[in-house]
Amino acid sequence: MTDARWTAVDQYLTEVLALSDPVLEAALTQASAAGLPQIQVAPNQGMLLHLLARAIGARNMLEIGTLGGYSTIWLARALPPAGRLITLELEPRHAEVARTNLARAGLSERVEVRVGPALQSLPRLAEEGAGPFDLVFIDADKPGTADYFAWALRLTRPGSLIIVDNVVRNGTVIDADSSDPAVQGMRRFLERLAAEPRVQATVLQIVGSKGYDGLALALVTAETNATS
Repeated sequence: MTDARWTAVDQYLTEVLALSDPVLEAALTQASAAGLPQIQVAPNQGMLLHLLARAIGARNMLEIGTLGGYSTIWLARALPPAGRLITLELEPRHAEVARTNLARAGLSERVEVRVGPALQSLPRLAEEGAGPFDLVFIDADKPGTADYFAWALRLTRPGSLIIVDNVVRNGTVIDADSSDPAVQGMRRFLERLAAEPRVQATVLQIVGSKGYDGLALALVTAETNATS
């Protein structure tokens, strides 16, 4: 098996299951034209996020790491009419592209894009009483993932789902001596996840058009409003 084969299978699945549409394609085109890195989730991964959100009946969601808004669209489409999603993005240029894509998707009224460092935005959300969030998707800078997870715990409730992307890092997550900050960031996150008594969690290895990586799923099973 090779990356080319994985990509071909992803393309086949996207076509046979009709996992894309003009709005999603336009979001990808807009992000590419603006020079954004092409690191958004694949269509089948976007549908997974959508299905998980629908399966738990998520009405209030938080995304940490917006990029061009592609995964944001998948998540927001799972919201009921009165639902809401807040997405946090560090880069103003990325946020501008995301807002354009969300407007095209007809989701501007359901989604709020906040710009700035997530570790500044997250305490503000707590102060505002924006939670509890039913689902949190973390897909931002990898060195900060453990800190984002800690805040996700403070902003959720029993029954909430926390999803973390890019956990396996092409298998390098097993390298304790890695000099890659992203790898070390994911190792810190996984150690924190393993030690956290308020969740039940697993990690799935994934191959596809985005290469070899993984997704962490953590179900909140106990009260989380204590400081982590």
